[in-house]
Amino acid sequence: MQGKILMPIGDATETMDTLYAYYRLPEEGLEVVVTGPEARLYHTVLHEIPPNPDVPWDITQERPGYHLRADVAFADLCAEDYAGLFISGGRAPEYLRYDNGLLRVTREIWEAGKPIACLCHGIEILTAAGCIQGKRVTTVPKCALDAEQGGATYVDEPVVVDGRLVTARGYQDNTELLRQFIAMLRADAA
Repeated sequence: MQGKILMPIGDATETMDTLYAYYRLPEEGLEVVVTGPEARLYHTVLHEIPPNPDVPWDITQERPGYHLRADVAFADLCAEDYAGLFISGGRAPEYLRYDNGLLRVTREIWEAGKPIACLCHGIEILTAAGCIQGKRVTTVPKCALDAEQGGATYVDEPVVVDGRLVTARGYQDNTELLRQFIAMLRADAA
């Protein structure tokens, strides 16, 4: 299989959400093109609820992760160049969803019927781009409201496929998310 997969990131992109796909997709012959608000190095983060029952956390704790370079800026993207879109989570989607270049290319990929994989807070980008109206999706439970505000039906399941869209809650569901996404890309290549 050949083709390019677009992967938007920004500072505070979740490490596990992102790097699993970053390394897994090339194993299928796909080229991952990392994009950001600017072409530069970005900081990823690790999100985890600390396993200390004596001091519980209601939300994830954030720690620095690895760095990842974006090779192209959102403003310079052409949707026709990509076979699909992989949107990871972390806190980055909270501000990336305001970038008009990213929203434009997301809508263009969506309208072209190309496969989109999304997990965790990535749903905020799809909501802002207006791409999930009437869809059945999952995401991390604290982003259920974002999905519903985008006109989707939120379900608390590990992975949900609805047409050309596959969504997952978080990095713990990455294996099945990528299995479904790769199947969609293979079907397009056939």
